[in-house]
Amino acid sequence: MHPAASVITAPHTYHFPAYRLFHDAVARAQVQSWLPSARHLIVDVSGPHSASAELAALAGHKVLRVIDSATAGQSAKGTTHLVADSSRLSFLSDGCADDVIADDRALSTHLAAEAMIAEIARVLRPAGRVLACVDSLVLGMATLADQHRWAHLVDLPHADVVLVPWPDGTITRCYGPDQARELFTGAGLAVDWIRPRTVFSESMVAQVLRRDPASLPKLVRAELAARSDESLGAQLVIAASKR
Repeated sequence: MHPAASVITAPHTYHFPAYRLFHDAVARAQVQSWLPSARHLIVDVSGPHSASAELAALAGHKVLRVIDSATAGQSAKGTTHLVADSSRLSFLSDGCADDVIADDRALSTHLAAEAMIAEIARVLRPAGRVLACVDSLVLGMATLADQHRWAHLVDLPHADVVLVPWPDGTITRCYGPDQARELFTGAGLAVDWIRPRTVFSESMVAQVLRRDPASLPKLVRAELAARSDESLGAQLVIAASKR
């Protein structure tokens, strides 16, 4: 099965509910495949739509989930919730975490991402790992084109930081692979790999699931096995480790 071309769509605004199920299933599978086998202390600073803390706890890890008051809820077994600014981890000591998860666009919604990634690197032990998900430069360009911001599109290739306004008034920070690598290496983290969260198109996935709803697991496996350009897709998933 090969990836299908499609219009890039912003996260959480998909036209087909079936694609949302697919996207979430892929995100969960990517987190599960990244989780270590040995029991670790994991700090989770992900956005509110991520299930990464729950998945890590279910896998037997001890998880500290840092959330703001708007997203605070009941903790899963093995997970401690801390209501705090997830971009400022001054309440954690240096090298206290085995791993950090920053899923669900955390480094895109926190626009001062350099400060956030520096804090993530500080609390990681040597050789500790990070899994993150950000909005891609491809998504930013598609969003600006949809808003007819042609002048911004012309300047985009020369921009060091790409901030894109959503229709709801919020702003997201978008990254190409080179910008993502620079962000992580600037904090002393070595990037292990970058890949799109998904490369299969909304329309293709919706069509397949409409014909056969039971094919979702097969689609997820095909997505995870797909060879793809790391710059494709609405979101990029980044795995890194502390030098």
